Amino acid sequence: MAAYDLIVIGAGIVGTACAERAAAEGLRVAVVEPGPVGGGATAAAMGHLVAMDDDPAELALSRYSLQLWQRYAGLADAEFSRCGTLWVARTAREYDGIAAKIARLAAAGVQARQIDAEELYRLEPALAPGLRGGMLVADEAVVYPPRVALHLLERARAGGADCRLGRRASALSARGVRLDDGSELTGPVLVATGCALPELLPQLPMRARKGHLVITERYPGRVRHQLLELGYADSAHGDADSSVAFNVQPRPTGQLLIGSSREFGVEGREVSWPMLQRMLERAFEYLPMLRELQALRVWTGFRPTTPDGRPYIGAVADRAHTWVAAGHEGLGVTTALGTAQLLIDQMLGRAPQVDMAPFSPARSLR
Repeated sequence: MAAYDLIVIGAGIVGTACAERAAAEGLRVAVVEPGPVGGGATAAAMGHLVAMDDDPAELALSRYSLQLWQRYAGLADAEFSRCGTLWVARTAREYDGIAAKIARLAAAGVQARQIDAEELYRLEPALAPGLRGGMLVADEAVVYPPRVALHLLERARAGGADCRLGRRASALSARGVRLDDGSELTGPVLVATGCALPELLPQLPMRARKGHLVITERYPGRVRHQLLELGYADSAHGDADSSVAFNVQPRPTGQLLIGSSREFGVEGREVSWPMLQRMLERAFEYLPMLRELQALRVWTGFRPTTPDGRPYIGAVADRAHTWVAAGHEGLGVTTALGTAQLLIDQMLGRAPQVDMAPFSPARSLR
């Protein structure tokens, strides 16, 4: 029976980030993952590193995590691209609300500035005519999440982590976790399994939220910034059964990544052509030239979503020596590094740099 200081269940970007931080602290770490490293939600993420201002708690977590992401700015495997984020205002009401957004971001240490329509089209000439302007957050970036997860796991392994890849955690035990081959690992457990969280911790509610993505052939220079509509947060944090929002990223490869859609109550991974068409039509409204481009691949994934939209990060009050880091919805990549550092700080009895009360799993215990 193998004993560890921390057993991380799940090797998505959040789980691997936690494993890397724990190993860096000198802890004896095991990582259990039945599927591909960086699979699941990580493989279906757009990879944006972006601060959203509509929830003060998530803004604080995102800002903290974005600072930590700087250590990977030079990592070639991460495909880190500081393209900046350009939030696009289509209506006068959206444009008039930008000043308040800039103030909220500034209070959290994120620098943004308002741009008028003339500058908007100078920055992105291909945008549809008639837009009012926007907000530029110049320092934000995008990454390729699966490769980052692999890199983080390699760093954890270099720090001594025992990687049990191809093994599934079948149940939590009094001393740790039992695997599907009948073996048992002993020690504190961190469950970072995203949508699969209820399989091991049914007391913590979680819903899967399906999304579609489209990647194009290579068209370098067509889009320079990550582009989002200012109404994106209404889709991301709303509770509608389905919604779409304009989100397009230029990748370092010259390809364009197109999102985003959200659906509750859908289990199959197959592409929903009506939903895909709805998402693409939304993108065409803002960026008509997309109609001319060739799509290379379409795929789907599931975002893990808690009832209040905030992730669970911390100790599970009704289970000794059990921790959780899951439920990040669309901000898992942005907040992965911050989540890991804050969680390990709590485990080691250090004061976290961010107020963790809004993310306590206790708020949702059934």
